[in-house]
Amino acid sequence: MVDLCISFVTGLLLAQLNVSDKDKTHPMESKNNNLVLGFVVLAVFLISGVKSWTGEIHGRVVCDVCADSSIGPEDHLLEGAEVAVLCITKSGEVVNYQAFTNSKGIYTVAETMPESERWDACLTRPISSFHDHCNHLGDGSTGIKFTYNHPSGHFHAIRPFVYRPSTAPTYCI
Repeated sequence: MVDLCISFVTGLLLAQLNVSDKDKTHPMESKNNNLVLGFVVLAVFLISGVKSWTGEIHGRVVCDVCADSSIGPEDHLLEGAEVAVLCITKSGEVVNYQAFTNSKGIYTVAETMPESERWDACLTRPISSFHDHCNHLGDGSTGIKFTYNHPSGHFHAIRPFVYRPSTAPTYCI
């Protein structure tokens, strides 16, 4: 079907070139031919059946100030923390993404691709925290592997990655 459409468009392009070379008497006719050709090219892309798919992964990065492995009022979100996301697509391609947290400590990776090349499995891991007071990776925050089986337009949320200070403040003890 796609080959037939490509042959049809090629024929139209050749016909368009012949018409525009032979008949240059009316500029409006040339514009109409270009408009028709544009619609034909658009129709070929719509008919070709290539479906797009959009995936999204997001999570948070937190500073566990008291290093007590629980999120409390003393803890805060980390802005500017770096996170890496590595995904393998259904076609076997490996794609690597880099993300940084925003002012709310949230990172997001999103991409639109053909359905046949959508993410199959991913690994998300923290890379670094640029905060001097909270830059030691907490327990259990080395990385998260998961299968990505969400339909297009849906997201996968990752549990928070946790950094800790080198020493907890005295008010935590």
